Amino acid sequence: MARVLMAVTGADAIELTDGTMHPTGFWAEELVELHRGLVEAGHEVTIATPGGVRPPVDPGSMAGDDRSLGSYLAGIDAVLAHPRALGDIAVGEFDAIALPGGHGPMVDLVADVDLGRLLVDAVDRGALVGVLCHGPAGLLSAIRADGSFAFAGSRLAVFTDAEEMQGGLGERSPYLVESRLRDLGAIVESREPWSSTVVTDGALVSGQNPQSSVATARALVAALASLASR
Repeated sequence: MARVLMAVTGADAIELTDGTMHPTGFWAEELVELHRGLVEAGHEVTIATPGGVRPPVDPGSMAGDDRSLGSYLAGIDAVLAHPRALGDIAVGEFDAIALPGGHGPMVDLVADVDLGRLLVDAVDRGALVGVLCHGPAGLLSAIRADGSFAFAGSRLAVFTDAEEMQGGLGERSPYLVESRLRDLGAIVESREPWSSTVVTDGALVSGQNPQSSVATARALVAALASLASR
């Protein structure tokens, strides 16, 4: 059994380029499928947020839900109500770090120094890191003391600029996660918009979008099994 830290946004709104505030949070399907996949595989999942605040669900991610997502979230409500604070987590405490998406990570996880500290440590010791959709925005916090990006040269999938324009925040998005990652030296290998795409590069597992949620969870479980067998 592995100990997995799930770092989740605490932001409930994102400021757009026109100055308006857009409601956000974590994307329900992504958190649910990552959490469910890991727990069903026998792993221990701990949820943490900046400051230990309750993570808000993006209301848009619940639209049209057949109640399965709501039921799962209700089942882990006690966990969501009392997350750990990222600042209280010691390096090396967890075997893996997982970051579900939603636009929320673009607000707080993108520059969270505590998440950055944990991610840099994870890279240095070869611990598994899994990210999904906009979750890779959290990787942008992983800046070393010398100013270098810990994930430079890493291959990954992320919610693409094209997807942001087609079905995301569009031209009002404050920035584009894919472009930021490319600018810092990450090698983006996302595929066609809205395709189920997962990229595994060593100890980094990444999924492109909500359509990749189940496949990303399976890839994380497989990667944990592979690491455990070494």
